Amino acid sequence: MILPRGFANQDVGVFGLARSGMSAVRALAEAGARVYGWDDGEGPRREAQDLGARTQPLASWPWERLGTVILSPGVPLTHPAPHAVVQAARKAKAEIIGDMELFAREMDSAAAKASVIAITGTNGKSTTTALIGHILSTCGYTAEVGGNIGKPVLDLNPPAQNTAYVLEVSSYQIELSPGLTPDVAVLTNISPDHIDRHGTMENYISVKTRLLEQTKNGGIVCIGVDDSYTASIHSRFAANGGPEAIPVSVGKVLGRGVFVLDGILYDAQATGAAKVLDLRSAARLPGAHNWQNAALAYAATRALVSNRQAIADAIASFPGLPHRMEEVGRSGRVRFVNDSKATNADAAERALRCFSDIFWIAGGRPKEGGIQSLAPLFPRIRKAYLIGEAAEDFARTLGDVPKHICGTLETAVSEAVHDAQTSHVMAPVVLLSPACASFDQFRNYEERGNAFRALIATLQAGPMREAS
Repeated sequence: MILPRGFANQDVGVFGLARSGMSAVRALAEAGARVYGWDDGEGPRREAQDLGARTQPLASWPWERLGTVILSPGVPLTHPAPHAVVQAARKAKAEIIGDMELFAREMDSAAAKASVIAITGTNGKSTTTALIGHILSTCGYTAEVGGNIGKPVLDLNPPAQNTAYVLEVSSYQIELSPGLTPDVAVLTNISPDHIDRHGTMENYISVKTRLLEQTKNGGIVCIGVDDSYTASIHSRFAANGGPEAIPVSVGKVLGRGVFVLDGILYDAQATGAAKVLDLRSAARLPGAHNWQNAALAYAATRALVSNRQAIADAIASFPGLPHRMEEVGRSGRVRFVNDSKATNADAAERALRCFSDIFWIAGGRPKEGGIQSLAPLFPRIRKAYLIGEAAEDFARTLGDVPKHICGTLETAVSEAVHDAQTSHVMAPVVLLSPACASFDQFRNYEERGNAFRALIATLQAGPMREAS
């Protein structure tokens, strides 16, 4: 655990006692802070008390002494309106930060220095983060991977020799981390998302860009440039004389940077374009979207690892991540793919492009824009099985595509598996790629993906018919 020792003997509030909030309570208490915590749930409050926090409603916090409030990333900071705890903290002139900022301040004061690679973007963050960690671990670093993926940042091990922190950072976390200054920052891509949290697309882009702006002088920023938003951001960074800006593309040749053409990864950062790896050999990185993740991971780690072939070998051996284009079973011709992490249309598009005969399970709590942008891919969908709050809206958007409003994931899986099994297409795929958040029926996308995996396992354990 990383202890924020600078907060010893200080009064600190922690609001929101989920994963990162509880981690902050534990770390602050062990560092000697007086911690005041609150959460709507009685269970988290009891757990925080066991860790040494004083759990009491906001009105009874000692606001006259609190200099800092640690805010859970999911608590509204600005939109649609500042939460009551934010208003109270501002009135008391207490700073409002997150657990990532506690990490950043401790790293600034730590005797042992470590490299920090921070990854953000709308889609691809988690795979890129895990892949960077895998590459660095394979190449001799002690890679501590966490943040918005896996472990909360304060639960990672303290820095030691050859430590590299690889951190997925959401837009929510960036807002609360003004002191996070990575050595390497990665921006995967930008598409409309979290507008309810940031108010406008411009605000969302500004928050994502802030991580790059905070990168250390002498560091590097790696930017996927295949959408108009990130292309513009790269142009600005390439001209501002700050950290070196490395463009990354899939599908177009770059005179300088890292790019993928016809599945081949090229490094054109020096003179000429050197072939690095045929990404089609990386079995757990299928599709152009994963090629972008691989190219970004290569660009980010090239600053730390001089051996190009070692990076290529590590990419090829990447085991993949759960809930991201994860094949969870097969039955005869039918493949079952768990892409529960696809919580918006842009992410679902990446999965739909990978297959031709799709029995698509989609729906949940909709994001702005729905699935209209997926219309060019509708011919790939043999039938759609719609769940959750978005089901009726998605049904209207799908038009003539065969579909059924199933309501629940269990019903959708049962029907999709039966239809795929009895179809006469060559390579049917039952694909969970919801294009929606999960919060209407599940706590998070992991729970949704695990439920899908369990349903497939149950069906496979029973009699499954093969089409004649």
